Amino acid sequence: MAPKIRNIIIFVIIAVTLVLIYIFFIKPAPSVAPLVSSTGFTVPGNVVTDNNASPAAKNFLTLLLSVKNIELKDDILSNTAFTSLHNTPIDLTPDKTEGRPNPFASLGTDIIEKPTTPTTPTTPTTPTTPTTPTTPTTPTTPTTVIPSRP
Repeated sequence: MAPKIRNIIIFVIIAVTLVLIYIFFIKPAPSVAPLVSSTGFTVPGNVVTDNNASPAAKNFLTLLLSVKNIELKDDILSNTAFTSLHNTPIDLTPDKTEGRPNPFASLGTDIIEKPTTPTTPTTPTTPTTPTTPTTPTTPTTPTTVIPSRP
């Protein structure tokens, strides 16, 4: 390759690198108007302020009163990008893996046993003959024999 062409390619690469550095690192970002703005705030004369109040209380009062001066700009609502948005609803069906009943309980204390549903006795379709009732017997307690040690 001729040294003249090589020098031109190196010069172009250096120029492109400098332009990209300027665009991404040095050039300031364009100023965008905020959606929320507030005007300067002055404490009205009829507000009772305690001279003994802490500075935090005074700051909170001025912050609370400055909420009145907030203006919301609704220009974004008439923007074509906003009006072209459309709603695509998604039907969410809950799966049966909700997790623990109480996620804040310590492990092992939140186990809940599901009650078993009693089965209903089925009625026989064929008639049966009644049997004589038996007398209930008293249950005996089992006895255990402890072997003696030799």
